[in-house]
Parts: sequence; C-alpha cells; structure tokens
Amino acid sequence: MTGAGGIFDLAWMAWTWQTALFFIFIFGSIAAMGVWEYYVPGGSPRRGIFGLDTTRGDRLFMTLLGSCFIFLAWLAFYGEPLWGGLAISLCWAFVVFRWG
Repeated sequence: MTGAGGIFDLAWMAWTWQTALFFIFIFGSIAAMGVWEYYVPGGSPRRGIFGLDTTRGDRLFMTLLGSCFIFLAWLAFYGEPLWGGLAISLCWAFVVFRWG
C-alpha cells in the first residue's frame, strides 16, 4: 500500500497500513451507527448495568474508549501480538451493547 507518491503513501505521517485500517474502522463504525439510527430510530436512553441512561452512541463511545484502554494495558503487560487484547475488546463491546 505504500508507493512513491501514491494515494496510499502513508509515510508522510509515519503510519502503517494497520494504523490506517484502525482509523477506517473507527470512522466506519460511526457511519454505520448513523445509518442504523436513520433507518431504525431508537434514541431513547436505557438504563443498563452501569447505572447510566445510555443511547447507542453513548455505548459506542464507551466501547471505543474502553477498547483503547484494554489495548494499552495489553501492550503494557504482554506486548505483541495483540490478539488477546482484541478478544477482550470484542467481549467488552458485546457486554456494553447488550447490557450497558
């Protein structure tokens, strides 16, 4: 994906393709939530296990923020590879969206 002056040349920001894929995932998640909310409005808050009234967007934010801390903790204690952190983050996302 890196080329001399190509559209996917991310070297000017010292990005790797994994970093670009991460940000594409974040923006894609936000776009998917917007489309979901447009076609199936469900903005009424619900009270979950956190004791807060949360909407879908709140739960997405809590999932992304929590996943960030999970990956940082994984890097601090175990280093690479990050498959364990990914598994924990996916479990965290399931818990937040199901019961959060």
